[in-house]
Amino acid sequence: MYQYTPFDSEFVKARAAQYRDQLTRNLAGKLGDDEFRPLRLQNGWYVQRYAPMLRVAVPYGELNSAQLRVLAQIARDYDTPSPELLAKAQSTQDKIGGIDAPKLTTNYGHFTTRQNVQFNWIPLDKSADVMDLLASVNLHGIQTSGNCIRNITSDERAGIAVDEDVDPRPYAEVLRQWSTLHPEFAYLPRKFKIAITGAAEDRAAIEWHDIGLRLLRDDEGHVGFKIFVGGGMGRTPIIGTVIREFLPWNQIINYLEAVVRVYNGWGRRDNIYKARIKILVKAEGQRYFDEVNEEFDRILESGAHHTIPQVELDRVSACFVLPPVDVVSDEAQESAEQALLALARADKEFTRWLQQNVTSHQNPGLRVVTLSFKRLGQAPGDATADQLAMAADLAEKYSSSEVRVNHDQNLVLPWVRIDQLADLYQAAKAAGFARANVHLLTDMIACPGGDYCALANARSLPIAAAITERYQDLDELFDLGEIDLHISGCINSCGHHHSGHIGILGVDKDGQEWYQVTLGGSDGSFLSGPAKPGKVVGPSFAANEVVDVVEAVLDTYRDKREGHETFARTLNRVGFDVFKAAANSARNTTARAN
Repeated sequence: MYQYTPFDSEFVKARAAQYRDQLTRNLAGKLGDDEFRPLRLQNGWYVQRYAPMLRVAVPYGELNSAQLRVLAQIARDYDTPSPELLAKAQSTQDKIGGIDAPKLTTNYGHFTTRQNVQFNWIPLDKSADVMDLLASVNLHGIQTSGNCIRNITSDERAGIAVDEDVDPRPYAEVLRQWSTLHPEFAYLPRKFKIAITGAAEDRAAIEWHDIGLRLLRDDEGHVGFKIFVGGGMGRTPIIGTVIREFLPWNQIINYLEAVVRVYNGWGRRDNIYKARIKILVKAEGQRYFDEVNEEFDRILESGAHHTIPQVELDRVSACFVLPPVDVVSDEAQESAEQALLALARADKEFTRWLQQNVTSHQNPGLRVVTLSFKRLGQAPGDATADQLAMAADLAEKYSSSEVRVNHDQNLVLPWVRIDQLADLYQAAKAAGFARANVHLLTDMIACPGGDYCALANARSLPIAAAITERYQDLDELFDLGEIDLHISGCINSCGHHHSGHIGILGVDKDGQEWYQVTLGGSDGSFLSGPAKPGKVVGPSFAANEVVDVVEAVLDTYRDKREGHETFARTLNRVGFDVFKAAANSARNTTARAN
C-alpha cells in the first residue's frame, strides 16, 4: 500500500494543528459558529441528528493495521455520548409500522460505500484530540465534506485482481495529491466524486460518479483512460456518459482540470438540487463536451499545463511497496489446495466460505478474503471498537498488516497465503467475520438513515434488520443466489438504492416513514450487468409491508427462474411488470392481514 513520505505526514499533522487552533478559538467564543462551520466541514466534521459526525478519508480504500487500531481507539475512547444524550436520543426511536426500532449503538465505526469511515458520537470539544490521533497514523478528514473533490475511490482488489490490466492506485494517488486543497476547486457548485478502476469488472461503480475513470491499454499497449462524466444518484439518477474513449495517462490532470473548470463556471449555484455536474451534462450534452475539449486544448497551449512526467508517476508508484509475503512454492501450493479440498469435503460451512468470501489473486499462492460484517443484530457497515481491533489482529497475522474497505461496506484482506486459509477461517469465525453471505441477500448496503442522519426522511436500519432476521437460513440464501439489496434513508442515496437489484428508499409521507421499492438496478459489475437505475414499483409501502414485498419479489424469482439463473437475469428475461404485480399483491395481502 502507499507509504507516506515525510512531507505527507507533516502536512497531515500541520492540518490537525490548524484545526485545533480553530476549535480552541470557537470554544472560547473568538470564532463564531458560522465562521467555524466551513472550517470543521473541510476536515470532515458534520453536526448530525444528535451529535457531531466525523468522516475519515480512506483514499482508494487502503488501511494498515496501525490505522485500524487507531480507529478502534477512537471508537472505544471517543465515540461515547453522555448517558443523558444517549437516553434522550433513544427516547425518540419509536416503532415504525410494528417494526422495533434498533437500539442506538455507540463505540463503533461505520464503513461507507465510498470507502470512508464515520463516527457518530464524538463530542466536538474532543474533536481536536481525535484529529491528532488520526494524524499520528497518516489519517485525516480532509475533503470528506464540502463542495470540493472528495475522497477518490477505487476497486478493493486494485493491484492484485486477476482481471486487472493496470494498477489504478498510483494514478489515484497522483490525482489525490493534485486535487487536495486545489484553490480553484475548493468551492464548486456541489460536491464532486471520482472513482477509478483498472480491471475488466467494475467493482468501483465508476459510471455512478461525477467522473469515472477506467484504465486500459490501446492496441500498441499504451496506457490511457476511458473517461465517463456526469454520473450520479440522488434525486435524478443518471449513468455517466463517455466523454473520451482513450486519453493518454499523462494528460489526465489536464483533462480533469478542463472537466471541472467548465463545470465550475457553468454549474448552477441557485438550486442545490440542480447543482451536480450530471444535471449540467444532461442539459447541455454535446455543447458541454465541446467546451471541455476546447478548454483542454487551451490548457495544453497555455504552457501552464500539468502533464504528468514519467518520473513523477515512477516516484509515486515506488511508494506502493509490496508487502513482505513469502512466496508459496508450486509444491506447497498444490499441497495446500489438496488440504483445502479435504477440509471442504468435511465442512459445509467452510466450503461456502471458500466459495463466497475467498477469491483469486494475481499471485497464485495468495488469495483475497472478505471479512463479512453483515450479521443479525448489527447494522450494515458498522464495526465495534473490539471488531476493529480484531480485524487489525487478523490483518497482521494473515495479510501483511493490510486491509481494504470495499464498496459493499466490508473489509478485505488482500495478501492471504493459500496455506493459511484454513487457520484464517477459524480465526475469522471466532471473531464473527466468517459468515459466508458475501454477495448474498443479507450482504446488503445501507446508510445510517434517520437513526443518525439529520438529512434522512426515514430510518433504514430497522428495515435492514427486519430483512436480515427474515433471511437467516444460509441454505435459503444460497438457493436465492447473488442479490444486491441496497437501502437509503433519503433521496441523497448514500445507500446506493438506485443500483440495487432490489432498492429501498425511505420517503416522508405526511410526516410518516414510508418506503419506495425499485427493481433491476445495477452498479456495473459482472453480477449486475451494465450500470442502470432500478425502476420504481408503484406507490410507496408502509414499513410493515416492506419485508413482505421483498419476500413476494423473491418468491416470484424462484418461481420464474430457469436453472441456476440469477435474480438479475430472471428479472431482465421475465420483465419488470410480473415482479411489480407480485410486490403490489403483497401490499394488499399485508393490508388485509392488519
